[in-house]
Amino acid sequence: MTTIKLHNTKSRKKEGFVPIDANNVRMYVCGPTVYDRAHIGNARPVVVFDVLYRLLREVYGADHVTYVRNFTDVDDKINATAQARKEAGAKGTLEELVRERTEETIDWYLKDMGELGAMQPNHMPRATQYIAQMIAMNEDLITKGHAYAAEGHVLFAVDSWKEHYGKLSGRSVDDMIAGARVEVAPYKRNPMDFVLWKPSTAEQPGWESPWGRGRPGWHIECSAMAKELLGVNFDIHGGGNDLMFPHHENEIAQSCCADPDGGFANYWLHNEMLQVEGKKMSKSLGNFFTVRDLLEQGVPGEVIRFVFLSTHYRKPMDWTEKKAKQAKEFLMEIWSLVSEAEPTQPSPKVIEALSDDLNTPLALSEIHTMVTAVKSGTGDAGELYASMQLLGQFNFQPSISVYGWGPFSEDQINAATRLVHRWMAFRNDKDYDSADALKSKANTLGVELTIAKQSGAQVGTAKFHRNDVIPQELEEI
Repeated sequence: MTTIKLHNTKSRKKEGFVPIDANNVRMYVCGPTVYDRAHIGNARPVVVFDVLYRLLREVYGADHVTYVRNFTDVDDKINATAQARKEAGAKGTLEELVRERTEETIDWYLKDMGELGAMQPNHMPRATQYIAQMIAMNEDLITKGHAYAAEGHVLFAVDSWKEHYGKLSGRSVDDMIAGARVEVAPYKRNPMDFVLWKPSTAEQPGWESPWGRGRPGWHIECSAMAKELLGVNFDIHGGGNDLMFPHHENEIAQSCCADPDGGFANYWLHNEMLQVEGKKMSKSLGNFFTVRDLLEQGVPGEVIRFVFLSTHYRKPMDWTEKKAKQAKEFLMEIWSLVSEAEPTQPSPKVIEALSDDLNTPLALSEIHTMVTAVKSGTGDAGELYASMQLLGQFNFQPSISVYGWGPFSEDQINAATRLVHRWMAFRNDKDYDSADALKSKANTLGVELTIAKQSGAQVGTAKFHRNDVIPQELEEI
């Protein structure tokens, strides 16, 4: 069996991955707080851990991997967003507006991440579905002396775990107190003590508890959901390195104190952050954009994913228009080589690269070598196709399968890409009347929409029957 090596944040070194149970490899990744569209920085961990999920399935078998990624659907940011909508005249109670916003945002998130080729995890728990488990964990922590109730709050007592707290991030409690921005409150015994439960107003979402009507703190959510779905000890916990402290540090503290014989997660993986054109992404710099912004600008999801994979997950990634353009050109070149082939098995060298701490740049280097071999007639197009699928490309994304009478302008490709996405969306929603109407209109303009099924995957295509198709006409149908 292939040996996977992963850089374990906990040990600060690359280790051979040995699952607790090879028949049930378990991974938990922190998901989004659902109050707005996901920006491209939010998407990086989704792609990183989707690649790991695919690798684990390849090595251990699809039926032997359990992947959990949560939705935080109770949070002050969500409440603030709902309150702003209420003040703007939206109808309904604050709780109703919170629920409406979370449902809307979860739908956006799944569609946008799907465009990036991300497989849906086995479980996608919502925090609001596990309130009872959170309350029970809080009660247990109080009983064991690791938490205390104060003024309607429940707080974790960091001093009860002081000799262990900070080992993941490599900080001492004293250093953290000196350098951290922590909430100072009279009911805290220690400034570093963090909230496990807090009171809710009559309008805010809340649940009855032994400490009054309230809602959970952020950190306890993941601990309770991971325990319920994966057990007190599981294999991998992942997320962006911005979560290492305080979120993951706090998860470890409360989980290990609640279940001292469990151990929580054995391997911790963290991806680095993302920049845009060499600068930190921020609204003030005007370089902040969501995944949906890019998709609507005509950047296909496959291209976004490919750019992400071009940088190792533990290194800062720089998103540039030049990289996106090069990725699109290379993906179209590969598609022209594999579109008529049947995927076989991924290249052992690609698997080997991914098994070395998800070395996607090395895997893509091997892809380049394979492309050259296929073009020269000495390579295997089916193996190249399967290798791209292992990387999450060409599984069901329709947008790059634009072919026929060319050459095409970029505007033609972008318009056809968006056309295929709209058509596939109608089909996925089982709105076949709208799908058929769109297909008929496209055909009159010289573009044929079809679906090819290859190894169980659906690939939507736009075939140009002439090269003078007007992009604006495709956009308007």
